[in-house]
Amino acid sequence: MAPSGSLAVPSTVLVLLLWGAPWTHGRRSNVRVITDENWRELLEGDWMIEFYAPWCPACQNLQPEWESFAEWGEDLEINVAKVDVTEQPGLSGRFIITALPTIYHCKDGEFRRYQGPRTKNDFINFVSDKEWKSIEPVSSWFGPGSVLMSSMSALFQLSMWIRTCHNYFIEDLGLPVWGSYTVFALATLLSGLLLGLCMIFVADCLCPSKRRRPQPYPSKKLLPESSHPLKKVEEEQEADEEDVSEEEGESKEGTNKDFQQNAIRQRSLGQSLATDKS
Repeated sequence: MAPSGSLAVPSTVLVLLLWGAPWTHGRRSNVRVITDENWRELLEGDWMIEFYAPWCPACQNLQPEWESFAEWGEDLEINVAKVDVTEQPGLSGRFIITALPTIYHCKDGEFRRYQGPRTKNDFINFVSDKEWKSIEPVSSWFGPGSVLMSSMSALFQLSMWIRTCHNYFIEDLGLPVWGSYTVFALATLLSGLLLGLCMIFVADCLCPSKRRRPQPYPSKKLLPESSHPLKKVEEEQEADEEDVSEEEGESKEGTNKDFQQNAIRQRSLGQSLATDKS
């Protein structure tokens, strides 16, 4: 009977290990994954979000602490989430992620950047003691839902799309690097040309240009008032000409009178000289 008892103990341990293995390896993580499709869920409720990259050593060291902290999420009434910036470049641009890992606290749409120690107990104290109230929230201009950050997100997504196309041209199609750059340069020129034409068309529709038409010569019947200044000018010119002619006539009369007076004087002087000689 002894051998059978000795064999029963290892078999029991083996059964327990096999029974507990699926629970240890298949345990569901309490950390929620945020993507471009569901990021607006962060605008409601209480959240702690980690931005990480799989290749980042500091992010790898933080993962066990973050998973342990997520287990307290239900007790603390807070949602614990994470964002892979390599898979979600739009969110990295929307939240202006410049260092990894980056942690944000969000309370009903107000985002605050966490810059404290990165341990499970520190995270718990930060939430339970409401230490986030001492941190100034991100301005609404730079909030993830603003127009500016939406544009930044689109720019990051465009850059990732260009990088994917570049890799496709080089690896799949076998184009050289300069060939890929040439394709992007031509696409940039063509898109700029189309955009400029669209802007000109819109500007011409909104603010049409006023073309000057040649004005017809004003007639006396259509514009009787406009003829009065011309008449006045003509009358003034005629009056000036009459004045000039009168002055010329007066000057001629004066010269004739002077000539007659001189002739009379000369005659009288001739007669007086003749009488003296006689």
